Amino acid sequence: MTTALAASDSPVCYSAFGMLSLLKTHLQTDTPIVGCDLQPYVLVRRPDLTVSTDDVPESSAEEGGCLRWRWFRSGTCQRTAMCSVHPGEPATLQCLQCLRSKVRASKSFHCTSQCLMASWPEHKELHLNPASGAPPTPDDELEAQFAFTSYRGNHATQDSWVLVGRTRSYTPIADDIGHTLKYEVVAVDSESGQELETPTVVQLAGRVFPLPAAPLRTLLPVEGSTSREHPSNFTVMTYNVLADLYATNKMFPNCPQWALAWSYRRQSLVREIVCHQPDIVCLQEVQSDHYEEFYQAEMLKAGYTGVYKTKTAAVYTGSSYTIDGCATFYRTDQFSLVKMYEVEFNKAAMSLSEALSAANQKKAALNRLLKDNVALIVVLSSLVMPELEDSGASRQLVCVANTHIHANPELKDVKLWQVHTLLKGLEKIAASADIPMIVTGDFNSTPGSAPHSLLANGRVDASHPELATDPLGILRPPSKLCHQLPLKSAYASMVNPGLAGGPEVAEPHARRLEEDTHEPLFTNFGENFTGTLDYIFYTANSLVPTELLELPEKEDVTVNGHGMPNSRWPSDHISLMAEFAFKAP
Repeated sequence: MTTALAASDSPVCYSAFGMLSLLKTHLQTDTPIVGCDLQPYVLVRRPDLTVSTDDVPESSAEEGGCLRWRWFRSGTCQRTAMCSVHPGEPATLQCLQCLRSKVRASKSFHCTSQCLMASWPEHKELHLNPASGAPPTPDDELEAQFAFTSYRGNHATQDSWVLVGRTRSYTPIADDIGHTLKYEVVAVDSESGQELETPTVVQLAGRVFPLPAAPLRTLLPVEGSTSREHPSNFTVMTYNVLADLYATNKMFPNCPQWALAWSYRRQSLVREIVCHQPDIVCLQEVQSDHYEEFYQAEMLKAGYTGVYKTKTAAVYTGSSYTIDGCATFYRTDQFSLVKMYEVEFNKAAMSLSEALSAANQKKAALNRLLKDNVALIVVLSSLVMPELEDSGASRQLVCVANTHIHANPELKDVKLWQVHTLLKGLEKIAASADIPMIVTGDFNSTPGSAPHSLLANGRVDASHPELATDPLGILRPPSKLCHQLPLKSAYASMVNPGLAGGPEVAEPHARRLEEDTHEPLFTNFGENFTGTLDYIFYTANSLVPTELLELPEKEDVTVNGHGMPNSRWPSDHISLMAEFAFKAP
């Protein structure tokens, strides 16, 4: 017996005691993407009548039965049009006036009516002057033959199917684009291989789409950077990659489920990182299981090795406890690891509480300061300094601090205390060795805030309004809120000294910076907040920025009027990257 089911159906069936039975199965997404694993949810009743979501594959058959999986691809292919404005989104509308006016067909497709309306001024110009668009391609004539209704996602029943997989999970490949996928699962007898009375479930998965194009961002040279392309120059990227435990429909209700799924986002994240080829990569919100099962292997393939530090407490996600942390990767042909320091702000909080005399003060301090945030500091040795090799001198070192500061906007004192604690630790490292430093990460602090002022200016003015939030008295006197590291923001170099290439290059990019602090207008663009939280600071006495990864505009990161994550931007943060040159001694 075979039953075809829609995604929302919940089949329940029973079999005789002592045999395996299938209770339910469905896919988490209706939009298969090339390179993104499809793994159906399954619920089975085992022979002992216990219920489980674990697979029982034929390769590990148990007494009482196992599950037989088959994936199929439709024998015919439906062409897939993509939105002309948002290349990662499938088209659902087509401007018929464009077709009548002989405008290039690919310019006529849009993902939503809002997308079409926003582009209408451009369309009117194209209707009057079709030649102003890009020259047509051979595919345009074929695309023009399809009415816009052909792209509404209809999944016609196919007469023939090609077997493409025999396991629970299936990863679509390029050959699947435009085809419909389905899977079948049935409980079978382990000894005879015969299907049991449990129905076979057929699940249509929709047409397969190509992996949406990655955002295009280029490195911009800084004015006066004469040492560009020197072998010892190195690039540093910082990126909050949005841990899967926080990537929920509740947090991001306007992101399509398939684009929010970890199976999709992980491909986009690594593709973006590897595309820019940074020498040092500082990631935040890296889930511990993803570091071990995904990031390590994928970054190793690209020539990196890494170190990882988890936060000091896990988060309950409804079914299990999950923890995230900071990961720092470096290219093994550029650097070697000399030393690693792990900073747990909870330990500093406990030390601070011990200095308090009253028990109630200690309890209050711990309640406020124990937030489980961490920092990861690495000292790396450069492997590409030919002038040092010729002279026999020791290799050049660089110290990189990667952190994720507490997020609660009400706890301004905690943020500042964590940043101050980190800087004091870096001062100790600087006192033991004359070493260039990079301080980067997600500081959860906007430009001009007290933590940002401490980083950028070396001190916090006593009149700063955020110092008024200090219930524990840990920020007094304000004169102690200082450090001696000569830190500067890398992205402020877009204004001083500015970008190379003259005003026509520099001015458009300068408009993407805040006027007062010269920090990016935003690095985080989520549902409820838009602003800058991520930074790259460097010691200006030993390093000089030579290139900066261009900043997107808000229009670049939005899809259908909503921010990140989305089909093209896999996190609610953007990545930042800067190239640095070592200053001559």
